[in-house]
Amino acid sequence: MSNRLSAATSPYLLQHRDNPVHWQEWGDAAFAEARERNVPVLLSVGYAACHWCHVMAHESFEDEHVAQALNDRFVSVKVDREERPDIDAVYMSAVTALTGQGGWPMTVFLTPDRQPFFAGTYFPREHFLRIIDAIDEAWRTREDEVRASGLHIAGALREAVGSPQPYAAELAELDRAVIMLSGQFDSAAGGFGTAPKFPPSMVLEFLLRHHARTGDDASLAMANRTLEAMARSGMYDQVGGGFARYSVDASWVVPHFEKMLYDNALLLRVYAHWWRLNGRPLAEKVARETATFLLDALRTAEGGFASSLDADTNGVEGLTYVWTPGELIEVLGEDDGVRAARLLSVTAGGTFEHGTSTLQLLSDPDDRTWFDDVRGRLAGARAERPQPARDDKVVTSWNGLAIAALAEAGAILDEPEWVTAAASCADLVLDVHVVDGHLRRASRDGRVGEAAGVADDHGNFAEGLLALHQATGEARWLFAAKRLLAQARDRFAAEDGGFHDTASDAEQLFLRPRSGADNAEPSGQSALAGALVTLGALTGSSDDVEAGRRAVEAGMALAVREPRFGGWTLTVAEALAAGPLQVAIVGDGVSGEALARTTRLSSSPGLVLVHGEPDTPGIPLLADRPLVEGNPAAYVCRGFVCDRPVTTTEELSQAISGRARGTMPAHST
Repeated sequence: MSNRLSAATSPYLLQHRDNPVHWQEWGDAAFAEARERNVPVLLSVGYAACHWCHVMAHESFEDEHVAQALNDRFVSVKVDREERPDIDAVYMSAVTALTGQGGWPMTVFLTPDRQPFFAGTYFPREHFLRIIDAIDEAWRTREDEVRASGLHIAGALREAVGSPQPYAAELAELDRAVIMLSGQFDSAAGGFGTAPKFPPSMVLEFLLRHHARTGDDASLAMANRTLEAMARSGMYDQVGGGFARYSVDASWVVPHFEKMLYDNALLLRVYAHWWRLNGRPLAEKVARETATFLLDALRTAEGGFASSLDADTNGVEGLTYVWTPGELIEVLGEDDGVRAARLLSVTAGGTFEHGTSTLQLLSDPDDRTWFDDVRGRLAGARAERPQPARDDKVVTSWNGLAIAALAEAGAILDEPEWVTAAASCADLVLDVHVVDGHLRRASRDGRVGEAAGVADDHGNFAEGLLALHQATGEARWLFAAKRLLAQARDRFAAEDGGFHDTASDAEQLFLRPRSGADNAEPSGQSALAGALVTLGALTGSSDDVEAGRRAVEAGMALAVREPRFGGWTLTVAEALAAGPLQVAIVGDGVSGEALARTTRLSSSPGLVLVHGEPDTPGIPLLADRPLVEGNPAAYVCRGFVCDRPVTTTEELSQAISGRARGTMPAHST
């Protein structure tokens, strides 16, 4: 036997292909070997940008003594959580149930029948060796007890995963969620709770939408404070653009330096929406720099977007990004170096480790031209440093988020190249990730993996396709999203109107995972809910809007109880409260573009836009919508009831902003 990871598509698995551990990928062959040898299975789950995954790999999985113990007494299976979120979700439930907390690397010992009986996360080498010995001894002397324990744990977890009770998404509940968030808000530093602090992108989307619909000042104040604090922080890359995964402190000074595609896609979108709401230069700056980061640092040769940049560089966290005052002087010269250190909070004592500092921009520079020059020189110098590794697999879900962000931000900020990049990415996913009519999870270098797409792949990719349709007016994106969501409704549906994470025809694990929590990205359920609501608005399908509403209600109890973990559910609920608000613009030329621009700059939740020629084939909102006296016109419909067409931007603004406070769609009977 030997290590069998060399043919993997996952960069995380490929990082382990030279380990002396005889790793295998997840699959029937590994468990058949475990049954034949009658040994337990070590399941190790992590991801390429995970700092402690690297530490455990270096301490244990590269160690010959540890490898020998594992190879002799276990079958060892390595899984990339980003490639197989279903496996990660199922066995993480065992980790949290058995230990009270979760995290990565995830370390789980299974019976040959895939039942978990011991679980944890990172273990130092000596501790891990003791665990190996103890589990081996238990298996050899008390195998029946160990197997019974695994069956009991799996059974208990299956019982714990029930269908949530549907919870009517009433307007009062949205107001209550804002009140609860106010109680958790850090008014001094922005954000919610204490350290570590994660960028609450979806909660911020909800707050911006809630303010746009209701005029609530508290919602806007929380969003303003948090968005500005993050933009000026050490968690934001003041030189290269883009956000790190989270801040280890409550004041956003020191990040965990990994940069994830999903974070930056979600944050690009919310900063573009923030600029649309108030026109702040800081919002536009961050949106533009984050889009540039996506295109320059994460775009792959095939036109997709890579998953992440590592937290470590040459095994040292933050090596690429931090500075000392002396290093600034060396690059910029004495005067500019001292001035830059003062502006960017680089101190002699340091704000990070070993006298180094992260860069913060706590106030705007007096001279923007000077600062742009400094930023460029620092970027050039930083490019000469060792760079973090890139996980260049293309994940369907996260690329869907990037497509939506680039398409929508490109339309809002009038950057057609961003929209073109989004379209290229969508073409890649449709061409490579759709196999035999079904969506796959990920590819690398144009080669698609075997893992099936899960619910958030379908929901987030459909969301991106619908954003592209609205940005370009091309019917093909609407067709693709409609096919995708019809399939998702059939294969992921739960009895209560929500959605499972895995399809009915997917690999059957010991439980079928389902989560309504919006954590780092929208849950599969809320992603599908949002895409269905948008699809229904764009096609006039009340059935799709109703399906989205039912999915929102399935997740609403959690969202109201813990709004920090229901951000996208609440965001979609705001769209339902204010919409559907459909704007169809017919006719091109200066007048048509002006009407489209006016619509794109509206912050009304639930608004969808289509712009094209009258009766464009395949676009329902343009059917039977003629020009008005030969001039471009806008047709505004609210809740599928339409006003008379308008031909001026003033009339259109009034028609869009003349919305009522909103009522949630009625329950179906």
